[in-house]
Amino acid sequence: MSWTWRDPVVGLLIAFAVSALLTPLVGRLATLLGAVDRPRGRGLAAGGTPLSGGLAILVGVGVALLLVPLPETWIERTDRFQAIMLGAILIATVGAVDDRFDLPWFVKLAGQVAAAWIPVSQGVTVENITLPYIEAVRFGSTVSQGLTLLGFVALMNVVNFSDGIDGLAAGVSAIAAVAMGVVAWDLSAANYGHASLLAAATAGAALGFLVHNFHPARIFMGDAGALLLGYLLAVIAVEGSVKTNAVLALVIPFFVLALPMLDTTFVVLKRLKAGVPVYSADQNHFHHRLTRIGFSPRRTVLYLYAWAGSLALLAIALRFVPYTDDRNHFDTVWTAVMAVITLAVLSVSVYLVLVLEILKLRRLDALRMRRVRPGITEAEIDEHVEHTLETREFDAITGEHEAFATSATGDHDALGGPDR
Repeated sequence: MSWTWRDPVVGLLIAFAVSALLTPLVGRLATLLGAVDRPRGRGLAAGGTPLSGGLAILVGVGVALLLVPLPETWIERTDRFQAIMLGAILIATVGAVDDRFDLPWFVKLAGQVAAAWIPVSQGVTVENITLPYIEAVRFGSTVSQGLTLLGFVALMNVVNFSDGIDGLAAGVSAIAAVAMGVVAWDLSAANYGHASLLAAATAGAALGFLVHNFHPARIFMGDAGALLLGYLLAVIAVEGSVKTNAVLALVIPFFVLALPMLDTTFVVLKRLKAGVPVYSADQNHFHHRLTRIGFSPRRTVLYLYAWAGSLALLAIALRFVPYTDDRNHFDTVWTAVMAVITLAVLSVSVYLVLVLEILKLRRLDALRMRRVRPGITEAEIDEHVEHTLETREFDAITGEHEAFATSATGDHDALGGPDR
């Protein structure tokens, strides 16, 4: 039987169903074992919500890959397939143990490295990078393995960093997996069908979990889920696009994962500037800042979904819009189309960063300050807003964010802490 586009779709549906059905059972088990969210003095949750929902995501992905016929690329390389799944099981296990016992950051990091090394040792590596007008830069075996290992660990922590509000990590990961799966399928079902299947299963399992994790969440994925999703996205990126030996290999995963990557970068830089460890927790993530200016948890997540979705569409457009030929000659009409798409996506980004955070902050802050000090001047308001944006020392501007307290922990570490 030939392998067609229907197989990834079936894989997505199977993973969705298994994950959605299994998540409540995992929640009950987590509660019995004591793997529940506990207030840690840094978030807003009351605690008591079960963790480790990522185990349902793991089973959903595994069952989908077992039931859907594997493409030839995995049938011929069962060692690679087995290594990928073994690494997934290991990282989910490390995360689940951390959800229960709160492992030291260095133990958790060691688990991430070990899980990543399993597929890397079997050839899941970045072998070369090609840029326009430049010959391919090929890496030796040691450099290739080292760079890929670093990328795996980084992406696991990027997803873990961004997982601080109901439904965010699961939804953004599903969007990213769908985008990379579409690109992987279009490149060649014969060569990258396994990446599109894994992407579809990952998206389906994340969406199935999201049924129970969207606000108000009844279960959190914990580190078991956040680290697992980061691991799976790294595998998909390497197997589905990095090996295309083209500039899109570098650009597409970057755009697809731009939201969590930017969020992590800003937070890490802020922590370094403050002189605190990068693995410490704070409330400087995008979702924290949106809730602090009055957005409800649902609205915050939906806006971030829209941002992630627009970036994913840009990545897909880079693959499907024929703006250049094999010789890097640009087509005028299609280049203009690509420019319009890019500007639209940039507009969404500017809107969220500038209008939602800065302009709305000023308007709401002005209303609050005029109630406290009726005679305050516009210059004093501007000075206060500038100080707030510089220091991130936000006051509670509206009461809407209080509803957030029923479900969300404020943050978690890259290497330890509570997760959604």
